[in-house]
Amino acid sequence: MRFRNLYLFLGSVAVLLIGIYLYYSKAEPFKSYSLRFSDSFYSLQDKKPSKDIVFIAVDEPSVNMFGRWPWNRDIIAKGLDQLVESDVVLMDMIFSEETNSFSDQKLASSLSSLPASVCGFFLRKKATQNISVYQEEMLVDSALDRLLSQKSEHNDKQIFAEAKYTEMNIEPILEACSMSGAFSTIRDSDQLLRSYPVAYFIEESNSAEKRELLYPSLAVQALRLKLNADVERVSDTQVKIDKYLLDLDEKGFVKLNFYKRGDYNQISFADVITKRYDKNYFKNKIVILGITDIGAGDMRATPIGELPGPLLHYTFLSNVLNGHLLVERSDLNIVAIAFFAFLPFVLLLVFKPLFIRAVVYFISYLGFYYLIEHLFIDKYILIDGFLPLLSLILSVLILEGLEFIYQEKNSKFIKGAFSNYLSKDLLNQLVKDPDALKLGGDKKELSILFSDIRGFTTISEKLEPDELIRLLNRYFTPMTDAVLDNYGMLDKYIGDAVMAFFNAPINVKDHADASCRSALVMIDALNKLNIELKVDGIDPIYIGIGINTAEVIVGNMGSKNRFNYTIVGDGVNLASRVEGLTKNYGVNILITEFTKNALNSTFLVREVEQVVVKGKAEAVLLYELLENTKENKKIVKSFTEALNVYKNGDLKNALYLFNVLVDEYNDSVSSYFITLINDGKKYGIHTMKTK
Repeated sequence: MRFRNLYLFLGSVAVLLIGIYLYYSKAEPFKSYSLRFSDSFYSLQDKKPSKDIVFIAVDEPSVNMFGRWPWNRDIIAKGLDQLVESDVVLMDMIFSEETNSFSDQKLASSLSSLPASVCGFFLRKKATQNISVYQEEMLVDSALDRLLSQKSEHNDKQIFAEAKYTEMNIEPILEACSMSGAFSTIRDSDQLLRSYPVAYFIEESNSAEKRELLYPSLAVQALRLKLNADVERVSDTQVKIDKYLLDLDEKGFVKLNFYKRGDYNQISFADVITKRYDKNYFKNKIVILGITDIGAGDMRATPIGELPGPLLHYTFLSNVLNGHLLVERSDLNIVAIAFFAFLPFVLLLVFKPLFIRAVVYFISYLGFYYLIEHLFIDKYILIDGFLPLLSLILSVLILEGLEFIYQEKNSKFIKGAFSNYLSKDLLNQLVKDPDALKLGGDKKELSILFSDIRGFTTISEKLEPDELIRLLNRYFTPMTDAVLDNYGMLDKYIGDAVMAFFNAPINVKDHADASCRSALVMIDALNKLNIELKVDGIDPIYIGIGINTAEVIVGNMGSKNRFNYTIVGDGVNLASRVEGLTKNYGVNILITEFTKNALNSTFLVREVEQVVVKGKAEAVLLYELLENTKENKKIVKSFTEALNVYKNGDLKNALYLFNVLVDEYNDSVSSYFITLINDGKKYGIHTMKTK
C-alpha cells in the first residue's frame, strides 16, 4: 500500500511537470487548443464598447459614392474637416506614395487642422520603401523616450517584439500628424488575433549608431494624446498610461476582450461627407478612420470571426478606457494544472469505487469551467481551461492505470491466497476492499466455529497413510463447502480439525445465524458421506462442533514478508473448548449463550448447562443446536420439562423423565444428567477438568 501511494504521487508529479512545461513552452498543438478553449466566452459577455469611440468606415456605400479605393486624397480631407471637434483621429491607412501636390497638401492641411491625429505605419520583415532621414527623424518624435530611459532598470528589450523595416507616410502627411504609431500586429499560433501590441523595437536605418527605439502602436499613441500622459513602466510585465494599468505578455502585447460585432459604434464615411452626422457628434471622441470595403479593407481573423482591422484599435481603446482588458494569471493557471494533476491521487486515497471518482472528476472540472467562465465574464481574468483538462485526463489515465495494475496484481494475490478459504461472493467483495487485509489486527465481533473428528487416532491406525489422506480429503471437501457456502472464512485445518469464522474479512450480516447454518449443513453432509463410506467398507466418521460469538482480534498477523489472516482472543479459545465438550454430552453441535443471543433466525436449540471450561474463571451457558425436525422438537420439549424439574431440586421425578427420554429417543444429554443425578449432584455450574 505504501509503495502504491508513492507511485500514484509520483504519477501526479509527472503530470504536473508536463503541464507546467506545456504552459510555459507554449508547445503546439497544445497552445492552439488552449487559445481556442476560451474563445466561446466572448459571446457570453454583455459588456458594451465605449460610445466615446467612433469608427468611420470606408465601406461599400462610400465606395459606391466615390469609386474604388484609393480615392483622391482631397475626398479624405473633406471627411477630416468634419472631425475638428474630436479629441484624437486615428488614421488606420497609409499614404506611402505621392499622388499630386494639391491633393497631398489638402490632406496634410486637413490633418493639421485636427486637435490631434495619429498616422499609422506598417512594420515589415523586408524593406518596401526607402525611408528618408527626415521621415525617420519625424518618427523618432513618436518614440517612447520615457520607457527607454527605464531600460537598464526593467530590461525592456526582452519584453517588446522587434521589427526591422517600416513603411511610412510621405513627408507632408507625416509632418501634419501629431504622432505616428504602428498598426501592425502579430497573430497567435492558430492564426487568430487575440492581442494588441503596446510597442515595438525598431532599428534606426539612417542612424550611424544603429540604435533601437521603442515605437508605440496606433491606439497607444491615441491614449497618450487623449489622456495627455506618457507610458510608464511599472514592472517587467506591466506599464501604465495615466491611471490605466496594462498587463503585458512576453512580446509586450495585451489580451483583447472582444465585443459583439454589432455593438461597435461604426458609421459610414459617406454619412460623414454628406453631413448626416454634424461636427458636434464627434466632440470629445476618439475617431478611427479605416477601410472595410471588400478588396480594399483590412479584415482580420479573431475569436469572434472576421473583423475589420480598425476594430482592433477600437477594441483596445475601449478595453483600456472601460477597464475591460483581459488579464492572464500565470499563478492561477499553474494552481489549476496542479489541482487537476493531484485530484485523482487524492480521490484514489479517499474513494474506492471508480464510479464515485468518475462523478467527482466530472463535477470538479465542470465547476472549474464555470468558475473560469465567471472570472472571464465578470472579472476579465483569463484562466486556461484546456491545460487543466489535459492535466486531469493525463492524471486520470496514468493514476487510474497504475491503480488498475495494482488492483489486478493485488486481486490475483488475494484470489490465490483466499480462493480456498472464502466463498466466491466473499472473495469478490474482498478483492474490492483489499484494505481488510492490512497487516495488524482489529477488534471485531465474530462467530467462531471449531469441528473435530472423534476417535481420529483410532481411525488413522486402521488405514495406510495414503488411504488416510484420501479419507481426510473426502471429509474436508464437504466440510469446507459448508463453511464457504454460508459466507464463512476457513481459517485452517489443524490435523483433522477445522477452524472457521464468520464476519471477517468481509462483513456478514447475521453471522451467528450463518455459523449455525454452516454447522447443520456440516452434519447433514457428514451423514451423506458416512453412507458412501459404509459402501466402501470404511467405518463412519463422527464429529463435534463448537460455536462461540465474541469480540476477538482479527487480521494479518506475522511479519511483513510472511503472515496469516487469522483470529486470536479468549472467544476463540472458548469456541475450541466448547467443541471438546460435545464428547461429554454425546452431541454433534454445541453453541454458547453468546451465539444463541445473537441469533436472528429461528433455530432449534435446547439448554444444556452452565460450565466453567478449563482455563476460564467465568461460567458460560451451553446450548445444543439440533436439526429442526418433528422428532427433535419432541425431544427438546420433553427435555426442557425434565431439566426444569431437575433445576427445582426434584431429583426423583427428573430422573424418571430423563430415563423416559433415553428409552424413547436414546438421548445422550439425558444420559449425562442421569449420571449426575445418580451421583447425587444437584443442578449447578459444572467445572470441566479437561479440554
